Amino acid sequence: MEEIVVKPVIAKELLESLQTKTEEEKQVIVHCCFPASPFLGNLIRIWYSTYLFDNQSDHRSKLIHAENISISPYWTPVPFMKDFWFTLIFSGLPKDCKSFDLKEVIPEEGGFFVASIKRNSSDVYRVKISESY
Repeated sequence: MEEIVVKPVIAKELLESLQTKTEEEKQVIVHCCFPASPFLGNLIRIWYSTYLFDNQSDHRSKLIHAENISISPYWTPVPFMKDFWFTLIFSGLPKDCKSFDLKEVIPEEGGFFVASIKRNSSDVYRVKISESY
């Protein structure tokens, strides 16, 4: 005999509460290109003090994970005359964020910086990295 499963009723307040939690945990993925260089022996790394700064508020999203790039104090060699790609994963941005900056906040010159990245619905981005001085 077939068993009938009744779909449970979930309180509207609980559903709204869970939706808020989902939005708070949303992550931002940034695929970064370090442009090809004519110099041999280039090294690259990222610091955990790299953030996404919301241009409309004081919010900053923390770096959670880095893929294909070393975390300071270690270094990754950059191939000669080839664009070098790596991926950074950050904590979520506020729902009303329209644009943000990627900035490596470090105690020396040459931190990565990408200004005014326009927000999209997927929160997955491809950017070209430059250094701030």
